[in-house]
Amino acid sequence: MMRGTFNSALGGCRRAVMSALGGAALLAGASVFVPVAQAKEGEPSMPYKVQTLVEGLHFPWSLAFLPDGGMLVTERTGQLRHITPEGMLVDKPIQGVPPVFVAGQAGLMDVALDPDFAQNQRIFLTHAYGTSSANNTRLISARLADDKLEDVQTVFSALPAKSGGAHYGGRIAFLPDKSLVLTLGDGFDFRERAQDPSNHLGSSVRVNRDGSVPPDNPFAGQEGVASEIFTLGHRNVQAIVYEPRYHKLYSAEHGPKGGDELNLLEPGKNYGWPVATHGVDYTGAKVSPHLDLPGLQPAVLYWTPSIAPSGMAVYWGDVFTAWRGDVFVSALAERSVRRIAMRDGVPTGEQEVLFKELDARIRDVRTGPDGALYLLTDEEQGRVLRVVH
Repeated sequence: MMRGTFNSALGGCRRAVMSALGGAALLAGASVFVPVAQAKEGEPSMPYKVQTLVEGLHFPWSLAFLPDGGMLVTERTGQLRHITPEGMLVDKPIQGVPPVFVAGQAGLMDVALDPDFAQNQRIFLTHAYGTSSANNTRLISARLADDKLEDVQTVFSALPAKSGGAHYGGRIAFLPDKSLVLTLGDGFDFRERAQDPSNHLGSSVRVNRDGSVPPDNPFAGQEGVASEIFTLGHRNVQAIVYEPRYHKLYSAEHGPKGGDELNLLEPGKNYGWPVATHGVDYTGAKVSPHLDLPGLQPAVLYWTPSIAPSGMAVYWGDVFTAWRGDVFVSALAERSVRRIAMRDGVPTGEQEVLFKELDARIRDVRTGPDGALYLLTDEEQGRVLRVVH
């Protein structure tokens, strides 16, 4: 894409999507930058107990709560598992999951219930599709009938197909208008494409549940631009959460060596990768001399050294009252969960490192309908953990 076309497209990104995101509240917090405070370790700010609910899962990736008290859990190796309301793992995986490309970081990733699940029993899954030489991220929907999937439909496939087995993103967040934002990655070896809005690499996309493009998407109708794109300039976004009280959409993404980021996602904004970053390459070489540049959206928080953020939740339960409104980020490399203290939907700068005593890579963190926190451990014999007071 020519530079002039790119700049023109970026300039058009300031158009709304405000109705989907809850009005001006999202943009009101757009420019807030909170320096990273020293994270607190040691005695937790609230006492807790960790219970093992289920074990024996093969690299679990995501968790969704069913209305009857059961759960769905994805295994990166391609299986969708059902946990009963009594906390028992059903022996056989749910049938009907389409073929999944499994290699490196590729596999079955997120699971989320349709906002109208009670009426239509539909779920959404993300997975890697293709082959080692031509693959990317796909979003599907299906009807859950007992322990099988029916009426499986492809909602969105990220393009272009690329080689390798890394950086797929793959998290889903529904917005109040029932459209969804899907996070993607840059494919690892294709990072320059994250600045090219004619393709999906290194972006997040917003689509309706049937795969159609909302007419108020920031790039909708612009020639030479992928109309699904919601934001661009990302490396590998594996965490996203919509904050319902303050109408904000937060994501967390992996930097290279250092430079992991917490971002406030706004329609059409460019988050800088790889032209601006707080991280360096794995060799120690600079990715870019710039930490920030005009026209790029700075991170709200960044982590150096890397913590490897991979899941997010906003806590509004009644079990841990002192943590209400705070954001929790699961961390693979740090083998922890970061609690990010929030005030009015904005980070205060205070952070707390939790659950390091588990000595486990924490893939996902969720707030349960019972007010407990739920964790997934990223290991061959992965566990679902329940955190209570």
